[in-house]
Amino acid sequence: MADGAPPTSGSAGRARPIVAALRARGFRTLFVADAVVLYASMVAINLVRFGLDWPTYPLSHYVVGFAIATAIHLVVGYFGGLYEHEPRLGQRVWLPRVAWITAIAVLLDGVAALVTDRYLMPRGNLVAFLVVATLALTGTRWLSRRLVRRRAGLPRVLLVGSEDEVALAAEHLAGEQVAEVVGDARVDADVLARVHETGASEVILLSQPALTDLYPEPLTTLERLGVGVLLRVGATETLLGLADVREVAGMPVVPLRSHALPRSSAHLKRVLDLVVLVVLSPLIALALLLTAIYVRIVAGPGILLRQERVGRGGVPFQMLKFRTMVPNAEEGIGAVLARRDDPRIIPACAWLRRTRLDEVPQVWNILRGEMSIVGPRPERPELTAEHERAIPGYSRRHEVPPGITGLAQVNGRYATDPAFKLGHDLQYLVNWSVVLDLQIMLRTIWVVLARRV
Repeated sequence: MADGAPPTSGSAGRARPIVAALRARGFRTLFVADAVVLYASMVAINLVRFGLDWPTYPLSHYVVGFAIATAIHLVVGYFGGLYEHEPRLGQRVWLPRVAWITAIAVLLDGVAALVTDRYLMPRGNLVAFLVVATLALTGTRWLSRRLVRRRAGLPRVLLVGSEDEVALAAEHLAGEQVAEVVGDARVDADVLARVHETGASEVILLSQPALTDLYPEPLTTLERLGVGVLLRVGATETLLGLADVREVAGMPVVPLRSHALPRSSAHLKRVLDLVVLVVLSPLIALALLLTAIYVRIVAGPGILLRQERVGRGGVPFQMLKFRTMVPNAEEGIGAVLARRDDPRIIPACAWLRRTRLDEVPQVWNILRGEMSIVGPRPERPELTAEHERAIPGYSRRHEVPPGITGLAQVNGRYATDPAFKLGHDLQYLVNWSVVLDLQIMLRTIWVVLARRV
């Protein structure tokens, strides 16, 4: 059941590359375990309540209904982050998270019944299923952790800190018997080299490091190697308003990751984009048509402008816009930021920029997966290279697809300094949620109506 099962001989050994390939694409063996316990829970509740004589519907209805309910719970669980890779040390307390995710899935079970006019399970079973499924899914995670520990043994920990800090942490870990300390290092040491020397599976930073010395390297490499990195939370760290604090042998810790947005959240964000585009497709089509006609009349031929911009992971792409500047606007001057009352802007098109209607063609970039509705605004490669040299951590904004609008756009202006915009972009990254995206969309409408640029 546990992810990363031990290698075996024979067919199991030959299957290992297949499992590794599936894991690289986000598959977890917990999917299978959860599917079994969810389906079995629904069957068990029916047996306890009705015995072998199940009422109202034929057996085939229950078979299909339970399968649909199981699929709903797995999808909600995936987007809720139940299948993200977790460090072996400092794992989250699963029960509260599983409870609210299961509650959402049970609510969707009821919605599905209203839409199809056929209940996936008897209505009286829903409350019991909420309780049983919550306990069952929490149990699979507990059992998975136990199986991993039996297979791989205790986590092998490298402690990074002063001599006194290392001694105190080692004492706590030995007392709890939750990990084996395989080495230590000072804060200014080559942590990656020490990991290779000791074979550590986890690193615990016991004092506030210079995070710029950890990101993007060696944190990215350690993450790629499957080595968890945890930071002990002290008085200084609490000033950052940390929310995801965990516990290891009595020590409060927070996991460090090179990417702020988990895979499941990135997929949920993509689904939200497509849903919004489908719902708004009549308005988008009308806006494209009318704006295209207007730009052709006032600006002449060549209504679309294609510009190379930097996208997710630093990969360039061709972004589409309606042309609002004179032809060859950058001839002789190169890539420069637009200014308020920029003389290159065609006067009759200035209102298109204020209302952001010139950005509507970027729905094509969204459909292609190159952009999102909400995210950091994409910059030109020349300007991106300049900002990366001048602003530490600027490349982190490329962890998600760029957006038509973003937190920096609703909180800032065109003239806001890139370093200040980066602060908004990174705040968006670490706090992303569906609700935040919807809030930014609604705030964008207000910004446009208020003509705040």
